[in-house]
Amino acid sequence: MSRRSPFGHNKRFTRMLRLLARIRPHAMPVTYRHNRVVLFPDGPHFFQELLTALRSAESMILLEYYIIRDDGIGSAFAAELIAAVKRGVRVLLIYDYIGCIETPSAYFKNLSQQGVELIPFNVPSFRRGILWFDRRNHRKMAIIDGRVAFLGGFNIADEYAGEGLLRNRFRDLGFSVSGSVVCELIGSFGDIWQVERGERPDLGGVSNKIAVRRHPGNAKVTIVSGGPHQRSSYIRNAFLFNIGSASEELLVVNPYFVPGPRIIRSLLRAARRGVRVRLLMPARSDVPLVQLVGRSFYGILLRGGIKIYEMERELLHAKVMLVDCERSVIGSANLDQRSFHRNFEINCVIDSAAFGAQIRRELEADFHAARQVTLGDHEKRGGALRFLEKIVNLFSWFL
Repeated sequence: MSRRSPFGHNKRFTRMLRLLARIRPHAMPVTYRHNRVVLFPDGPHFFQELLTALRSAESMILLEYYIIRDDGIGSAFAAELIAAVKRGVRVLLIYDYIGCIETPSAYFKNLSQQGVELIPFNVPSFRRGILWFDRRNHRKMAIIDGRVAFLGGFNIADEYAGEGLLRNRFRDLGFSVSGSVVCELIGSFGDIWQVERGERPDLGGVSNKIAVRRHPGNAKVTIVSGGPHQRSSYIRNAFLFNIGSASEELLVVNPYFVPGPRIIRSLLRAARRGVRVRLLMPARSDVPLVQLVGRSFYGILLRGGIKIYEMERELLHAKVMLVDCERSVIGSANLDQRSFHRNFEINCVIDSAAFGAQIRRELEADFHAARQVTLGDHEKRGGALRFLEKIVNLFSWFL
């Protein structure tokens, strides 16, 4: 990538100020300086480091996951939690009831009997009517001893850990962060616990006893938590802000693309002002209806000068946006209406040229291996498919 000029940075700073004035968040997010961020480029690396961290825990483990399966990696995960409890570590786990609907209840019953404090998020209740079904805790987070947190898109299951046939594996990215930002992540965990239990967990002041060096790293990290309780989507606003601030290059990787008109307009504006915009989408999806809706936007994006690629070798599950190779938006949130308005999500905005360069190397390899979608090929799809896209689009809010 070419060397950036100070003039380009000044233009981006001016645009950021205008965007902040227009978006007007109810509470400005806090940026934490001097954090250490480590990228895990695939499932094997991520789970090796996560299980090692669980094994070394000394006082407390806080966990929040959308899907936990009773398979090989799920069994290893449970074994580390039980071993931690036996050596005196307090373990608190929040899992999504719908996300874990296929996991045998005996799996969680065993964890509870062994001393793990756990909460199933959003258990069915007739008192809530049908609204309970549309609320999910889609976050993925592990916090070890208040010193390091693991985040990203990885659920606890073999297909995320690189097991099984290549075409059935999920391609994802994860990372760990240590430093003062972990305090906010602990508070965010307590917020979700309170949503279900009506009171915050007594963590024994762990947020005040974080064992970190004074300056563990050079990354600036901002936490963006989203949920249905917010009047305006913080998750969507963060995406809009970062798309709008791009000066040179914008890389967007997302598996479930139902962005809505505001995101589409923001991407097109970026392309019109000369930003090189590339999108990586899945060629195959575990949610075909969402993929059908996502492809219905290809035409307007391609005509606007945006390049689109589809990953064929694996099932794409990574959720990352890279702005000018400097700022990464990475976490659990998809570019869809569910993540914007109805799921509890957590993203990190990481300002670090070193981390951004690592992300870019991984994404460039993925783009290189993917198939580029051309406008000519896209326009060749049949009339029946176009009609089906329009029908499914009517229900895109619920996907």
